[in-house]
Amino acid sequence: MIRIAPGVTIDEKDIEESFIRASGPGGQNVNKLATAVQLRFDVRGSPHLPEAVRARLERLAGRRLTKEGVLVITAQTHRTQARNRADAMARLIELVCRAAVAPLVRRPTRPTAASKQRRLASKQHRAGIKRLRGAAAPQE
Repeated sequence: MIRIAPGVTIDEKDIEESFIRASGPGGQNVNKLATAVQLRFDVRGSPHLPEAVRARLERLAGRRLTKEGVLVITAQTHRTQARNRADAMARLIELVCRAAVAPLVRRPTRPTAASKQRRLASKQHRAGIKRLRGAAAPQE
């Protein structure tokens, strides 16, 4: 079990890894070895995710989520399979961590009477400065 946050865990059995050929660095090795990792995590089928976290994770995943609700993360930036595995796992954990944090509800507020007064006083002061810039009365 991978602990993400209080009340949020992922079972390693729910994560499926497959190895594919990468298109990144590696020279001629890239044509022979399957160093890229494709990590699959069934978001809708995971019994360990609370419903609110599941909904936020589906929204955060975007195009990485299939129609069946499987999150697919592909890692191919590193030359070795082990580093790509670690990278894919870290990205999955980071995504679930972001989904575990509930957004703060915005509570509407009103400006205080003193702040309204300061704003109006500032506007009057600025208007007075601009009034003084006007053309002066002609002198005889």
